Amino acid sequence: MSGGVDSSVAAALSLEQGFECVGITLKLFNGESSCCSLADVNDARKTAFALGMDHYVLNFTEEFDKYVVRHFIESYEQGLTPNPCIECNRHIKFNSLLLRTRQLDFDLLVTGHYARIKEDPVSGRYLLLKALDEKKDQSYVLYCLTQKQLKRTRFPLGDLEKETVRKIAENKNFVNAGKGESQDICFVPDGDYGKFIEAYTGKTYPHGDILNMEGKTIGKHKGLIRYTIGQRRGLGVAANVPVYVASKSTAANTVTLGPDNTLFSKALSANAVNLIACADLKKPTRVMVKTRYLQTEQNAIAEQTEEDTLHIEFDKPQRAITPGQAVVMYDGDIVIGGGTIFESVSS
Repeated sequence: MSGGVDSSVAAALSLEQGFECVGITLKLFNGESSCCSLADVNDARKTAFALGMDHYVLNFTEEFDKYVVRHFIESYEQGLTPNPCIECNRHIKFNSLLLRTRQLDFDLLVTGHYARIKEDPVSGRYLLLKALDEKKDQSYVLYCLTQKQLKRTRFPLGDLEKETVRKIAENKNFVNAGKGESQDICFVPDGDYGKFIEAYTGKTYPHGDILNMEGKTIGKHKGLIRYTIGQRRGLGVAANVPVYVASKSTAANTVTLGPDNTLFSKALSANAVNLIACADLKKPTRVMVKTRYLQTEQNAIAEQTEEDTLHIEFDKPQRAITPGQAVVMYDGDIVIGGGTIFESVSS
């Protein structure tokens, strides 16, 4: 229970279904954060007690620092753009927390995520599906869940619209019924990733050259950690046409800018593969693909070139495919699986 309306309603619905429940709030980060604050803990505790549930706060700050914060920093240092919500789901919520629930002798983990889980009667595999409310769908950041994790997880909000969830909370007089939602990375609430990374590591990242597509120096950057593929703002370079970050080189410590048409790629490769709907892709498969959370799905052909490598070829070139982000494959509402992008091929 994060203290928000979604996990509160998920708890209430689980009780109504006859489950014996306790509320668990995670302490994840010791610094300034947009989640797991004292106010969030108090909201979660008040809601749990109002529902007649015990409430516990579990300290996972060490695990969160190791698997999420450090991964975030190391990725930026390597020129990548990570998605820490996926790493938090992969390592904390659906690994460390699931293990702890077993130690507490509980069978299932219930969360307020907007997604659905179903068991395929033919294959016996647990399937991850999009939420009914596609505007709130979180299946993209849940593609990393394994069969064992899906078996022990429930998403009660998957069949509900957000508006309905709010109404349930209002009808139950929850203290957080009208509470807003955090949009930023929880441990970087002001969105200044560069400042956070320098403060955390104590390092000063070297400035370097900004190049145009011909390799000519046209400015100076303020450290590679402050730039990501497709970025337009904060470049500090005057140009006759809009320019964007087209590529970065950690070896040369350079940022290359180009016009919008230089951002398109026809294919990508990904590793850290997790497949849900099947054990493997036995042949090139037509899929729908997202390469970032809010992207509209795109037509593509996916091929599993090695056990832990995917190659995805798009019907139409895609803009600003970014190493470090996730690529997630869909068959209708069903999540086939995904991986972490490590390379794109220009169109």
